[in-house]
Amino acid sequence: MKSPNTHKGAALLIILFSIMFLIIAGRFLYIETTAEVEGVNLEKWAENSRTTSYQLDASRGKIFDKNGMVLAYDRPTFRLYAIVDPAFTTNEEDPKHVDDIEETASKLAPILDMDAAEMAETMEEAQEAGRFQVEFGSKGREIPRKTMKKIKEMNLSGIKFDQRSKRYYPNGKFASNIIGFAQTKNGHINGVTGVEKQMEEYLEGEKGKISYKRDKYGVKLLDPNEILKPPDDGESVHLTIDQKIQTFLEDAMTSVQEQYKPKKIMAAVMDPDTGQILAMSNRPSYNPNDIGDVENWYNDVISYPFEPGSTMKMFTWAAAIEEGVYNGKEQFKSGSYDIGEDYKAIHDHNYDGWGKISFNEGFRRSSNVAAAILAMEKIGPQTFREYLSDFHFDQKTGIDLPGEAKGKILYKWPIEKVTTSFGQGTTTTPIQLMTAATSIANDGKMMRPYVLSKITGSDSDKTIKISEPEVIGEPISADTAKKMRDLLGSVVTGEHGTGAPYKLGDYSVAGKTGTAQIPGPNGGYMTGRENYIFSFLGMAPKKDPELLMYVAVQQPELEPTETGSEPVSYIFNTVMENSLHYLDINPDKNNDQQVKTQELKDVTNMSTKDAVAQLQKTYEHVSVVGNGGKVEATLPEAGTTTLNGERIIVITDQPKMPDLTGWSLRDVQRLADYFNLKMETMGSGYVVKQSIAKGSKLKDDGYLVVELSPPE
Repeated sequence: MKSPNTHKGAALLIILFSIMFLIIAGRFLYIETTAEVEGVNLEKWAENSRTTSYQLDASRGKIFDKNGMVLAYDRPTFRLYAIVDPAFTTNEEDPKHVDDIEETASKLAPILDMDAAEMAETMEEAQEAGRFQVEFGSKGREIPRKTMKKIKEMNLSGIKFDQRSKRYYPNGKFASNIIGFAQTKNGHINGVTGVEKQMEEYLEGEKGKISYKRDKYGVKLLDPNEILKPPDDGESVHLTIDQKIQTFLEDAMTSVQEQYKPKKIMAAVMDPDTGQILAMSNRPSYNPNDIGDVENWYNDVISYPFEPGSTMKMFTWAAAIEEGVYNGKEQFKSGSYDIGEDYKAIHDHNYDGWGKISFNEGFRRSSNVAAAILAMEKIGPQTFREYLSDFHFDQKTGIDLPGEAKGKILYKWPIEKVTTSFGQGTTTTPIQLMTAATSIANDGKMMRPYVLSKITGSDSDKTIKISEPEVIGEPISADTAKKMRDLLGSVVTGEHGTGAPYKLGDYSVAGKTGTAQIPGPNGGYMTGRENYIFSFLGMAPKKDPELLMYVAVQQPELEPTETGSEPVSYIFNTVMENSLHYLDINPDKNNDQQVKTQELKDVTNMSTKDAVAQLQKTYEHVSVVGNGGKVEATLPEAGTTTLNGERIIVITDQPKMPDLTGWSLRDVQRLADYFNLKMETMGSGYVVKQSIAKGSKLKDDGYLVVELSPPE
């Protein structure tokens, strides 16, 4: 017989289960009627789970040169992936996944430059692991459109593509240090260097967004309820770089790089009237499309301060002229300059100098002593220091590129004040030198350099921002600037001028050479004929310069007969001549020659004294051979068309070997031909030594050896 407690227990359990059933049933009824669970709306949750959304990439703004040539743009690339989940296929006759892994791998592998067995293994392992899809590493990414189309035409089941954008530079190394490069990171393209970084706020676009309903396999439903927010593309950036001039520069620098293998090359071309940079490049450089192994990320023209050497002298002479203390015909004793205070004397580059010469000749010869006298005694060290600031050598130029550095003026000790006058100790960047030189080219007005021309909208020609020329100082007057251009012109065309290799065929040039010493790793300067930075800062045409150009070549590998000016002059002459013709600038050199050209008068049989006096009225350089009282002949011969600047050799009736120091090879050859001398030369440039002593009798069929050397 059952206990009454048993019935009571059973009744209690029935009651408890009934209560639990009612609670659960009520909860389901509540959810059914309200569609919410603890504040979660199930209907919305279900809708969200069926909705997919993703961002739409905005195109980064394009970069153009000044003539509308595209220098950088976004190029579509494609990522390949394979769907390996068989459940994705609902119709065996129309498979949506990779149904034949071996065959698919064998067809894709040759196109993607991959191993077919490895591709098949990758897909099989993913399938066995229950994964929906699989990718193929770097070989399956950034596939060009042409390759993508080729694969699509094969109709391989389960092979799909996603489109991605990659920054592309159609000209490779072209102006890469200016343009810089941008990289894709986390699906977004960001500028890293150059204009790409500097103009990031304009170039970057704003991403869009798209959302729609889809099934569990990601397939869009027939009624997807699609919502689209279009992307906003970045603005277009237009540079002052001229693609044609930049190409001249790139090609010339590449030739020098291949032939001379220098440590560095730095060069730029500027419009001195506006400050616009028309071309700029460096070596080593890099291809922004392939940045795997880059030797130098920096734009050395704006970020590499070094001792400029004798190019600094143009500003020392300009300061002296502006101060009214310069007399170009005044003589000084070249060779050495005593600083005092237990400092060693400084010397000219040939150590002993050239005796007493004028300051104009000192400039042509690039005399350190002349520069020291002008800065310390004529101008005065304090005033000269003020001019250095006026030329902005103590500040950045403000060029609109990232990474600009500035040089450092060393001016504490007496030795530093002296050496700064001729470009040692104190450092500058190439862009600082060029900026200062715009004052000479532009009648006293110093212009800020810039590379950004304007910014326009991505979908219109609406101008958002435009750059205008900016005068940042007037360190010298227009009259001083003109006098300096004439003086700089004499460096190229005058006797003993160090700039003779920089003559152009159709245009006059005004400029200054530089041979900068390089500090050694253990103090002092490096030694050896190649361990310099050889440079030239020039402008053309001389009267009204249209272009200003700087070239520097560091430590080129030279043949024994070559000088440091050869790689520098190749770049300067090639780029400047071609660029001026390209800009349709009227040649001025022929006009000058017409004015200065004349027929050499016959002075034979005249007294030597009278003949020389007559010739010196027209010609700058008249050299007398021998001490006879009567003229036997002239070189060139009477009646020859000549220029004022060439040497006229007067042969007397008692000819003796003259001092050939400073003579050009052409002049010596004329003399040798006249006296039937067998001649041998060593080196290049101007005569520094001769085998037949001055005053020796000249004999037919004699043997003359001359050693030549560049003037600096």
